[in-house]
Amino acid sequence: MDTTGLMSKTAIVTGGTRGIGLACVERLCAEGVEVLFTGRNRESGAKVLANHGGSNQGLHFLSGDMSNETFCMEATETALRLFGRLDYLVNNAFPFTTRGLDASRGDWMHTMEAGPVAYATMIQDFVKLRGRENPGAIVNMCSVSGRIAQPNRWTYNAAKGAVIQLTRCAAMDLAPKVRVNAISPGWVWTDEVEKATRGQGRAAWEPIWGKYHLLRRLGEPSEIASVVAFLLSDDAAIITGADLFADGGYLAMGGEGLGETSNFAGSK
Repeated sequence: MDTTGLMSKTAIVTGGTRGIGLACVERLCAEGVEVLFTGRNRESGAKVLANHGGSNQGLHFLSGDMSNETFCMEATETALRLFGRLDYLVNNAFPFTTRGLDASRGDWMHTMEAGPVAYATMIQDFVKLRGRENPGAIVNMCSVSGRIAQPNRWTYNAAKGAVIQLTRCAAMDLAPKVRVNAISPGWVWTDEVEKATRGQGRAAWEPIWGKYHLLRRLGEPSEIASVVAFLLSDDAAIITGADLFADGGYLAMGGEGLGETSNFAGSK
C-alpha cells in the first residue's frame, strides 16, 4: 500500500482491539505508520500485538478506559515518548449504549463521557503535546446514526451527533496546519452486528439489512479503515471540517428505499 505521506508517520488509534478500530490499526501499520492503540481488554490487545509483530513493527498497546481523563493524557504522553512525535489521531472508541425513553442519567453520562467528551479530551491532549504549528490530522469516527432518528437510540444518536459538531469546531480552531474530519459509516459487519443475528449469521441477515444501502450490502471494517487512511494522508490535504459518508449509500436513500415497491409515473 502506498497512500501519500503516511510512511514513517505516527498515530494513536483508540479502541483498536476489534472491529473498525482494529482494521484501522492494521491498515496504518501496512502503510508504514507507527501506531499506539488503546483498548480496555488487555488480552485482546496482547493478541493483536502477537498477530502483527508488536514493537518490532512499530506497534504498541496501552490498556485503559477512554472515559478516564487521566488515561487520555497517559495515552498521548506514551505515544510521544515511544515515537518522539505525534502526527495522527484516530478517535474510534465509543460506547454502543442505545437507550431511549428508559435512559437513565447514568446511561447519558457514560455515553457522553466515553464518547464525544473523550474525543474532545484526546484532541486537547494531542494538540497540547504536539502543538499546532506542524501538519497533522485527526479523524473522528461518527455514524449515520448521528444524522438520523432511530427507535430507542436517544443516547447513541445524540452522542454521535455531537461528534459532528465537535469535528467542525475543532477543524476551525486547529486550521490551517491540523486537519480534523469525521467519517460516518453505515452498517458495517463487526462483532456487534454479528451479535444481532442471534446465531443465524451473515448469510441469513445481510440480504435483509443490505437493502438499507444502495450497494445492497454491509460495509467491511477494512473499507472504513481505507477511508481513515485517506483522510490522514496528504491525498486529503484540502479536506477538513468534513463528515465523509462511508455508508454504501445509506444516507442517500429516501422513504422509498431501493424503489422496489415504487409505482409512479416514469419509474418503470
